[in-house]
Amino acid sequence: MCQFSTFNFQLMNNKQLIVLLGPTGIGKTELSLSLAAYLNTSIISCDSRQFYKNLKIGTASPTLEQQQKIPHHFVGTLELDEYYNAAKFETDVMSLLSELFQKNDFALMTGGSMMYIDAVCKGIDDLPTVDPELRNELLSIFENEGLDPLRTQLKILDPIHYASVDLKNPKRVLHALEICLMTGKPYSSLRKNEAKDRPFNIIKIGLKRDREELYARINKRVDEMMQAGLLEEVKGLYAYKSQNSLNTVGYKELFLHLEGKLSLQEAVDKIKQNTRIYSRKQMTWFKRDESIHWFHPDEEEKIYCFLNEKLARS
Repeated sequence: MCQFSTFNFQLMNNKQLIVLLGPTGIGKTELSLSLAAYLNTSIISCDSRQFYKNLKIGTASPTLEQQQKIPHHFVGTLELDEYYNAAKFETDVMSLLSELFQKNDFALMTGGSMMYIDAVCKGIDDLPTVDPELRNELLSIFENEGLDPLRTQLKILDPIHYASVDLKNPKRVLHALEICLMTGKPYSSLRKNEAKDRPFNIIKIGLKRDREELYARINKRVDEMMQAGLLEEVKGLYAYKSQNSLNTVGYKELFLHLEGKLSLQEAVDKIKQNTRIYSRKQMTWFKRDESIHWFHPDEEEKIYCFLNEKLARS
């Protein structure tokens, strides 16, 4: 039996970033609160949609009560039209960690945004800052003509990246095209994908469930979001529907309902389906990372024992 209270964190000399990750709906929130209290630290959110204000229900953002219990960083800090990406997140989190590690040997980051987690743990290639005028020009094309002309241009400028990028993700397509146009070089030629050295240790804890169990949780959570007022939240955001921050599961389906293209039940079913699809994409991404230590969310005692053992060796 693992006795959590007997471990003396004051003996630690090295700084440790604990990363709690897993697919959407897996159960990260409650465990992250417990771990943060245990480590006497705050929580760094790594859910790229929770960064934005007014997306509370649809992104399952931590409640005000939870944030009062444990301080959270990067929750509700961005305006809906504010541009943000994994490279900026890397810079911001590295700056925050330098402050947190002055007060505590431990920091906790939790979420499921794959590229953002990798940005902090492995680093992002140094790429030029995109000119705001160019970004606005491309965004205008996207808003008026859709994603097809941008995809076509990317295919011409960088066929290698075109073959691998998620062509349904406007943010990924836009970012790659921006870099191509800014540098005059293919985006793929500038990506080194070399992990950066970090001045701290990283321990990754992944949460997983059987697929049927996870899907049941996802379906239930969507129903709970609807009961909590997700439709009303989406109605209040309709004027911003063209913003990339709202091109996300739970919002885009209900926008279609408000436009008369889906019944409410069809929209809810689509949210469940698209959330399940996204959870599969997350797990496919995470499974490539051999440094992740996997647990079922109910194995809380095993997680604490694992942490004690890992930290004792550091």
